[in-house]
Amino acid sequence: MPSIDETTLPTAADVDAAAGRLAGIAHRTPLIRSAVLDARTSGRVFLKAETLQRTGSFKFRGAYNKLCTVARQGSAGGVVAYSSGNHAQGVAAAARLLGLPAVIVMPHDAPRPKRERTAALGAEVVLYDRERDDREAIAQEIAEQRGAVLVPPYDDPLIIAGQGTTGREIVEDLAQAGLAPDVVLVNASGGGLTAGIALAVKARVPDARLLTAEPEGFDDHVRSFRSGQREQNAAVSGTICDALMARSPGRITFVINQALVGEGVSASDAEVAAAVAFAFHELKLVVEPGGAVGLAALLAGKVDVAGKVVVAVLSGGNVDPDLFHRLVA
Repeated sequence: MPSIDETTLPTAADVDAAAGRLAGIAHRTPLIRSAVLDARTSGRVFLKAETLQRTGSFKFRGAYNKLCTVARQGSAGGVVAYSSGNHAQGVAAAARLLGLPAVIVMPHDAPRPKRERTAALGAEVVLYDRERDDREAIAQEIAEQRGAVLVPPYDDPLIIAGQGTTGREIVEDLAQAGLAPDVVLVNASGGGLTAGIALAVKARVPDARLLTAEPEGFDDHVRSFRSGQREQNAAVSGTICDALMARSPGRITFVINQALVGEGVSASDAEVAAAVAFAFHELKLVVEPGGAVGLAALLAGKVDVAGKVVVAVLSGGNVDPDLFHRLVA
């Protein structure tokens, strides 16, 4: 496998540039507190509510940052992306805003609301079987046929920089309260959000500790950090966290995360379900399972945060209504 040219890796300056492009377009999502959560963890916990972002997840940030460049350079064929749902909606929304046609390759078992909202945003949806088909190959073929630009979900410098604006806001908003993060928990699939947040946070708070949060059985980041190389998950499905089932960390993202993060935790589906219910009953927030893994790890005591300023990112809120009902009932 060819090595990564480190001169092409995104930087904290790229995150700052992305923040300029996203100003007035992406929502500046709030940091939410809960006295109950502080009591449960003995920490000062803040939840970054990307559930309230455009399209219901952080993915809009990276998609818009990437598509700004595509629109400026010109692409008559538009863009093609592959996603289980949140990146799909982010790309579809950004493409609509920028006047670009979009095709999204999605697994046929993606939550129905994610598929429907992607189509409602004007994108053409192409379904595939995640057990048998290669989504990247399908997307690449469509892009070549249509003269479109492929927009990967995480392994792209502009995508990573856009997601990093989440971390930039975390540090800035805590600073307004005279605080700095001691611990930041980021839900991880391919690692783009983690990498972007790590770039932004470490540039401003070098001593901050960052951790990935993943579903049990899909903890490829934890295993990769331990081995020093990108490990694969054995399964391609089998968790309620449908947004966090990438087979392995990205090539670009892992270079960044190995250097700036280097550790992580996992949570069982039962622990994630409890976190989804906690967010609904205590915070009045709708959080999808994949968006609640960091919160689940905190509630389950997987990270000692006593006396510390802690941020967990609630990365998405696009949950199937029937599943959500079962989890919160």
